[in-house]
Amino acid sequence: MRLKNKVAIVTGGGSGFGAGIVRKFVAEGAQVIVADLNFEAALDIAAAAGKAARALRVDVANATEVRLMMEAAELHFGRIDILVNNAGVTHLPQALEEVSETDFDRIVAVNMKAIYLAMREVVPRMKANAPGTQGIRGVVLNMASTAGVSPRPRLGWYNASKGWVITATRANAVELAPAGIRVNALNPVAGETPLLKSFMGQDTPEMRAKFLSTIPIGRFSTPEDLGNAACFLCSDEASMITGVCMEVDGGRCI
Repeated sequence: MRLKNKVAIVTGGGSGFGAGIVRKFVAEGAQVIVADLNFEAALDIAAAAGKAARALRVDVANATEVRLMMEAAELHFGRIDILVNNAGVTHLPQALEEVSETDFDRIVAVNMKAIYLAMREVVPRMKANAPGTQGIRGVVLNMASTAGVSPRPRLGWYNASKGWVITATRANAVELAPAGIRVNALNPVAGETPLLKSFMGQDTPEMRAKFLSTIPIGRFSTPEDLGNAACFLCSDEASMITGVCMEVDGGRCI
């Protein structure tokens, strides 16, 4: 019960890595807002978690909906201890000059602006929390990517957005540490999530083999892998850890 009595928001919590994080957080004692643009998916994940979770339909790139998400968490559970900025999108593999402006704007909105909007809302709330273990008042965990550390060709603007997440994580960690707020990130390698086909362009045995050949451990990351890593970084066991962007990649970035 490493997250007992903690209240968390997980964006993109209806599927993939987000769903794995929700399941792990609930198993470790947290109460969780499952926020997702796909409300039916969020409902399914929340229903499986029982009374410890509530589903919300949220467009994380919309300032009003983000504010209402924060207010809903406070209304249902009383406070916010953990924010996981997990929601993300990509573009299909293609030359950088061929990515449409619409796709580029969507990547900026979901992968970058959404983190700004959420942190703008949650940081004042966390600063108002009573200090817990070692004076910590709140934890933010951002979902970055190995793409921001070791970029693949033909995913240029997605790579760049995840590099932004890594820099924002480190910058905000330094700024917020004196206030008792820790900020970290996870860098997963391609995983068994709805985005896998988009990363690869096509889901074929040959394409999977090509991707897997770059991962020394020899498998994709799973929602459970990210749930376990997220649980540690958001728990009091990690009270001395901030500004870390942890690879969960089976050795991909070595």
